[in-house]
Amino acid sequence: MAALKYAGMDDTDSEDELPPGWEERSTKDGWVYYASHDEMKTQWEHPKTGKKKRCAGDLPYGWEQETDEKGQVIYVDHINKRTTYFDPRQAFTVEDVVVKPKRYDGNTAALEILQGRDLSDKVILITGGNSGIGFETARSFALHGAHVILACRNLSRAIKAVSLIQQEWHKARVEAMMCDLASLRSVREFAESYKAKKLPLHILVCNAAVCTQPWRLTEDGLESTFQICHLGHFLLVQCLQDVLRRSAPARVVVVSSESHRFTDLLDSCSKVDMALLSPTKKEYWSMLAYNRAKLCNILFSKELHRRLSPHGVTSNAVHPGNMMYTSIHRSWWLMTFLFSLARPFTKSMQQGAATTVYCAVAPELEGLGGMYFNNCFRCLPSIQAQDQSSASSLWELSERLVAERSYPLV
Repeated sequence: MAALKYAGMDDTDSEDELPPGWEERSTKDGWVYYASHDEMKTQWEHPKTGKKKRCAGDLPYGWEQETDEKGQVIYVDHINKRTTYFDPRQAFTVEDVVVKPKRYDGNTAALEILQGRDLSDKVILITGGNSGIGFETARSFALHGAHVILACRNLSRAIKAVSLIQQEWHKARVEAMMCDLASLRSVREFAESYKAKKLPLHILVCNAAVCTQPWRLTEDGLESTFQICHLGHFLLVQCLQDVLRRSAPARVVVVSSESHRFTDLLDSCSKVDMALLSPTKKEYWSMLAYNRAKLCNILFSKELHRRLSPHGVTSNAVHPGNMMYTSIHRSWWLMTFLFSLARPFTKSMQQGAATTVYCAVAPELEGLGGMYFNNCFRCLPSIQAQDQSSASSLWELSERLVAERSYPLV
């Protein structure tokens, strides 16, 4: 109290008044601690309130922090020509409160999650970023300074998407690159082109997908929904994993769907069945193929995290939203009609991008992965999606499939 009076700041709050024998002091960097002269001890917590405090702001005008001949910190008031061991900022201390992460939900927009964030030191790659949720994801990152690369099948549409973002902010660093997930050769060529840029890769968003496609085989002899939604992304990560590891801490976000709950991948012997993943035309049903591909996404993310997390690369899978009106359903008029009816009651594209963005940048998820998120909240996927043996089996099968289709690059 005498020190407060001496400094001309003797107004105190009764709750914060110290018991007899106690003194309030501060460290050189402004953290407040308490000394008991009777018990000859110091502690960070206020002896009455139990709160921790720190000094707020800079020293008042005219004050300067110095060190005396004994090495103790002293405060010099040059205006009033006096010296004290009392930090004048202690009259304006603030409680040291642990800031809890903000809680987001299904109404949250991607730009809201990124509010105040500077991503200028991040390089982010997004597949299928020229439209829909992928475009809003790319736009949100780019408007916060990230270097964003759109890996798309249709290069002209991707270039148009780049132009739209740069019209909104002329300093946006966005570029388009050709990558057709329906061609394993194209994926490998893209990976080589990316590596030639000598860029790091901090965030990889596996976003591209197709739904309600008529049955067709890719040039690699596999059913197109399975290859575009899963195997193309699997190969992409395989080809870029050395870049991800060098860029650690790095994150992979795999866009899945709640529809993964309505299918399975196992045969009668509880093994991942290739005939289910890439069925014949006779056995094909487009929605079932999509559901299976989305289950693959979660299993892939789970196993990817297990394998790469020791190297600083984490992976999580997300569900963006139900029946969102994007171009994904363009192949079937009936689905387009149903999605149109549901459109007023579903998320916007910005809201659909939110969970992806959250998993890509949330500080509380640093080093954490192998999880599934919906509405920016961790939830449990289906029983099979949690099965480690299924995840490992799918990974091994995927490795064989891409190895068997390893063609020389032109």
